[in-house]
Amino acid sequence: MDSQPTPRRRAYWLKTLHQWHWISSALCLLGMLLFAITGLTLNNASHIESKAVVTTRQAQLPDPILKQLSAPAGQKKAPLPASVAQWLDDSLDAGTAGKPAEWSAGEVYLSLPRAGGDAWLSIDLASGDVEYERTDRGWVSYLNDLHKGRNTGLAWSWFLDIFAVACLVFSLTGLVLLKMHAGNRSATWPMVGLGVVIPVVLALLFIH
Repeated sequence: MDSQPTPRRRAYWLKTLHQWHWISSALCLLGMLLFAITGLTLNNASHIESKAVVTTRQAQLPDPILKQLSAPAGQKKAPLPASVAQWLDDSLDAGTAGKPAEWSAGEVYLSLPRAGGDAWLSIDLASGDVEYERTDRGWVSYLNDLHKGRNTGLAWSWFLDIFAVACLVFSLTGLVLLKMHAGNRSATWPMVGLGVVIPVVLALLFIH
């Protein structure tokens, strides 16, 4: 036999759901604002002007560093030696450490994509000449790439997963709270129905 009266049980679940609802909303607040804003910028990308800024730099590897460059046996893709990557990062701020490099007979090439831009670096194995080019497409492009998780790294990937879970908790607890309060709010289910039907109808009729 259930010893807990129904009103007390309802009050317990209301308190628990409200707690999970506000905690999840607090956790995903900044992420939801970011994704709402970048949703607008992505959807209206053709109306937002952006000018890419391209920076090109040259350098010369010192002989002791150059001598450490040799193609890995049997591999066409492998990171640069740690000392070489350190010198390049200190000299050019290129961010090459741990990045896979493409090795050929006379050149090492690194593609260095990044959020909000792009970059590449090449090293002539004979002369030690280094050429580095970096493209910066601005803050809007940077935030759009955060939205898409493009070239953002492992830490941001983890954040997106945690953010998605927080959004699920926020949405599902909100749905249950709607159900518990629906008796006193006649517009609850018609509004929920509109929220479901409108995107489904738009997708079926206008997306091909």
